Amino acid sequence: MDILAYLIPVSLFLGGLGLAAFFWTLKSKQYDDPEGDAARILKTDYDDRPKP
Repeated sequence: MDILAYLIPVSLFLGGLGLAAFFWTLKSKQYDDPEGDAARILKTDYDDRPKP
């Protein structure tokens, strides 16, 4: 049971580190693509057609 005294704080620290990294990616706008979706919906040529 003594190992839990080490594992719980380490897991909380690593979870907080991952959460901080996620919020950093949101702040640096890595998930934003406002022009990409608007341009893709208007395309008439499709790249996913089977090649002969």
